[in-house]
Amino acid sequence: MNSDGVIEDVFWLMGELLPDDQPIGGRDTTMGLTLSVIIPVHNGGTQLVRTLEALINSTYSPDEIIVVDDGSSDDSPAIAARFGAVVLYSGRCAGGPAHARNIGARYAKSDILLFIDADCAVQPETVARVLRRFEGADAPTALIGTYDDSPAETNFLSQYKNLIHAYVHRSSAGDVSSFWGGCGAILRNAFISINGFDSLRFRRPSIEDIEMGYRLTDNGGRIALDPQVQVKHLKRWTLPSLLRTDLMDRAIPWTQLLHETKRKEQNLNLQFQQKLSVVLIYLSMICLVGSLVSSVFALITLLLLTVVTLLNVDVYAFFARQRGLWFALRVVPLHWLYYAYSGLGFMLGTSAYAGAQIRQRWQSSPIRPGTHFTN
Repeated sequence: MNSDGVIEDVFWLMGELLPDDQPIGGRDTTMGLTLSVIIPVHNGGTQLVRTLEALINSTYSPDEIIVVDDGSSDDSPAIAARFGAVVLYSGRCAGGPAHARNIGARYAKSDILLFIDADCAVQPETVARVLRRFEGADAPTALIGTYDDSPAETNFLSQYKNLIHAYVHRSSAGDVSSFWGGCGAILRNAFISINGFDSLRFRRPSIEDIEMGYRLTDNGGRIALDPQVQVKHLKRWTLPSLLRTDLMDRAIPWTQLLHETKRKEQNLNLQFQQKLSVVLIYLSMICLVGSLVSSVFALITLLLLTVVTLLNVDVYAFFARQRGLWFALRVVPLHWLYYAYSGLGFMLGTSAYAGAQIRQRWQSSPIRPGTHFTN
């Protein structure tokens, strides 16, 4: 295990270390770049079939497709083998996508590692565009894309969840500080230099990609977000799965990470207007309770919600263009709910971080209450 406790199988120590004078992102640009696709999967089923079909039908064929089976109980390994992919096994029972991606990266031979989730189907030009973005002197160290405008599942929540992701990423095009494992590429030597994903901390799908992106940019790497690098999300969202993922697997651990790294993010889901919207939503909730006492609070609640709506009018206009006015109107209260549980996630994440800090100080303190006087 390395000193940071990031990768437990220490697979970078077999002649893979970079020369001391080679910076993150350094490479020989006189030779053509190669690309390996790495797909972690746990019970991928028919979604894995569609993911692999899309890769096979790409205008540019990857140099290798690596599927890492993470404790599947279905026929995911057989499906991958049928498409000619290299099939690897995580060696654990559902050790998490961070661990599986690290295993795929250990095996990969190419200059570029393109991570694709097992429920994401690339567009025909996606792989070729990724390669083109890594050519030239101004190439990034890593590159992330976004979901397309046509989620596979047609129910309202699936359409909303995937389209809001697309909107956020398109609004943040350019250099960003976080990585995205759903459709994200990185130079292999840069991935090695920061020891990959933290598979000890993140043993289930969470913010392992965001955390890795922070380490990459902190070490001089550059991550570009290209909205033209697109995948179709195949996942079906329900309200319970949406709340569980956004709150437990995203908001809470992301808040803890922001506190740990002392970051003040202003991109992706953490722009000023979004933070202000959270504050206004909670004020409106307080005023809504007050409206039981006085009608004045009801008017204030309406005013606050109107301000939140105006702050996010670009979001609702995007949905209106994509799916029509009625769809956009239904998004508004769901978006309010998003801000409400995002605020809850921030409070819970902050409390968890504070609790961890108190425990750490307690354990490291040489004198604890009750131990001052001994005979």
